[in-house]
Amino acid sequence: MTTATPAGRRLAAQTGRFVSANGALVGLVVLCLALFIATPHFFTAENLVNVGVQASTIAVLAFGQTFVIVAAGIDLSVGSVAALASMAAAWMYADAGLPGLLALLAGLLTGLVVGLVSGFATSYGKLPAFIATLAMLSVARGLTLVISDGRPISTPDAISFLGSDIPIAGGVTLPVPILVLIVAGLVCSFVLNRTVIGRSMYAVGGNIESARLAGLPVKRVLVTVFALSGLYAGLAGLVLAGRLSSAQPQAASGYELDAIAAVVIGGASLSGGVGKASGTLVGALILAVIRNGLNILNVSSFWQQVVIGLVIAAAVGIDVLRRKDTRH
Repeated sequence: MTTATPAGRRLAAQTGRFVSANGALVGLVVLCLALFIATPHFFTAENLVNVGVQASTIAVLAFGQTFVIVAAGIDLSVGSVAALASMAAAWMYADAGLPGLLALLAGLLTGLVVGLVSGFATSYGKLPAFIATLAMLSVARGLTLVISDGRPISTPDAISFLGSDIPIAGGVTLPVPILVLIVAGLVCSFVLNRTVIGRSMYAVGGNIESARLAGLPVKRVLVTVFALSGLYAGLAGLVLAGRLSSAQPQAASGYELDAIAAVVIGGASLSGGVGKASGTLVGALILAVIRNGLNILNVSSFWQQVVIGLVIAAAVGIDVLRRKDTRH
């Protein structure tokens, strides 16, 4: 019977630590390799760009959700807020006569204001985040239907640009949704890792009582995370409206679940204090790759929901096991 050498044991330990710290990334690589083997149509430049565009809306929503989950909260309203922000922007342009760029800014402001309302209801109103944002989900969707009367509204060029392609050189183009995704992710990472408010989010999510005793402005932190979530939801809604060239009253329906799933799959803990922008991006890409691959393989959309559900359950289960190991 042979025993591992010290070098072999060190390599195994380093590999184990890497996989533990980057499980979502390893899962994404394995998933891509499996689809590469299963179908020749997956690893084409056109399809990979398509995956990035498909992931863009969910990723932007999920970046905003990351702030909330890191602070041990949850925001169930982001899909409805995205629809409301895009509809408000389109209405401002089509009915109120606002210039396109100002209408775009009005859409972002709408998302920010709705997020602030949820934040104040949670922090100062003492409502559980689940209840406050569940109520906002219904309110925002209802307002979207009231504004639109249940009909789509065309978007101005400033918003349609967010769903277009930018020519680079030699016929190569860069989809603007992917560019928005990159910028939104970099901003999210900077806020979480390089700012005082970002460090405060981790402290509040890790232990809210300890954060309060340490003198952190817990209520302001909670208002901030929901405001950022609303702002990112507004941006995601505008990107989606740009891709569709219109604001749709039922847009982004159910997207809040995908956003939460992307954050959790990316390694964040629903109990708070853990999460990062890069993990969220990987989680959103995993969801997009799964859907794209199953579509290429002609798998029924019903079964796609089953697969996504199992992936989410596995991610939450891994989080539970990881927290048990940390306690022990």
